[in-house]
Amino acid sequence: MGDPVFALLAAVLLAMVTFGTAVGFSLSTLTRKIGQSLLPIVGVLLIVGAGGGFKQVLVDGGTGTAIAKIAIAASLSALLLGWMVAVLIRLATGSATVATVTAAGIIAPLAAGLSPVQLSLVVLAVGAGSLFFSHVNDAGFWLVKEYFGLTVGQTLKTWSVMETIISAVGLLLTLLLSTFL
Repeated sequence: MGDPVFALLAAVLLAMVTFGTAVGFSLSTLTRKIGQSLLPIVGVLLIVGAGGGFKQVLVDGGTGTAIAKIAIAASLSALLLGWMVAVLIRLATGSATVATVTAAGIIAPLAAGLSPVQLSLVVLAVGAGSLFFSHVNDAGFWLVKEYFGLTVGQTLKTWSVMETIISAVGLLLTLLLSTFL
C-alpha cells in the first residue's frame, strides 16, 4: 500500500470516481478527459525514460568506467569531469534531465570513494552542467519561446545565454566551495 506507484494509482482511481462519474461524467467523457490530460506530459515521460535507458546503455557498456580511467590518467577532478560530461550530453540531446541522469551514471564509478561533502559538490556540478546552453532540442526552450512570444533567435540570445551563464557560475561556485570544504 505504501508503494508510490500503488499510491498514485489509487489516487487516480479515486479521483476518477469522485471527480468523474460521481459528478455526472459518462465513461466516454471521462476517458476523453483523462486522455487529454495526459497529452502534455507524454513528451516529458518519453524524454525521461529515454534518458534513463541511454544512461543504462552507457553504464552497461562500460562508458562510465572508461571515462573514470581517462579522468584519473588526466588528473581531472570528479567535479570538473561531471560538469563536462553533463555539458556534452546536454548539447547532444538538449535535455537537462537526460544530461543529469546520464552524467550521474557515467561519473558514479569515479565518485564512489568521495566523502559525502565532495559527493554533494559533484552532484551540484553535474546539475550545473546539465543547464548549459538550452537549445531547440529542449522542451524548456520552446516553452520560454512561446510563453514570451520570442523568435528562435531571440530565445537563443536570451534564454540560452542565460542558461549558459548559470551553468558556468554554478561550476565556478562549486569549485570554490570544494577548496574550502
